[in-house]
Amino acid sequence: MSIFLDIPLTDDVLERARAGDAAAHEYIYTALSKPVYTLIRRLVVRPAVAEELLQDVFVEILRNVRTYNGTGSFAGWVRSIAVTKALMHLRSPWHRRLLSAASDGLDHYENATAANDETWSGDLERALSLLPAMSRSIVWLHDVEGYTHAEIARLFDRTTSFSKSQLARAHEQRLREARQALQQQLN
Repeated sequence: MSIFLDIPLTDDVLERARAGDAAAHEYIYTALSKPVYTLIRRLVVRPAVAEELLQDVFVEILRNVRTYNGTGSFAGWVRSIAVTKALMHLRSPWHRRLLSAASDGLDHYENATAANDETWSGDLERALSLLPAMSRSIVWLHDVEGYTHAEIARLFDRTTSFSKSQLARAHEQRLREARQALQQQLN
């Protein structure tokens, strides 16, 4: 379940932020920066890139807070900005190959970086780090953030069946790797 659902922001804070109150902006950043970074970090494995995207997200939030119309939660609005920024980065010409189904070695570089990064801990993070960028993004958005396949398809400008098949492949790959690890332990 998305950690964005538990972030309380009062209408007063939002109104003050819309009016340009620096203290309200700081409160929003303090309340949301960790979940935004966590989300970006799960989609983009390099910490330096995730930190840069975090700053980009908050620049956009603070520039456009006046346009937030109150429909849906503010944290959900922030989450959608963070996801969009991360996916734009992954779709950029420099990272487009990471999103392809066929790996040309770049995925292995990304995965090795994530696997060796001290900030990634636990089984979920290690399993996600072994997936290609697109699969990792789809797994995180669907299984953790609660996006539907239709929403994911819109984000990637693909079909719903594409989202479903990528999720199934990612789950298969994780299971296959878990079985192989277990077999190695038994031998």
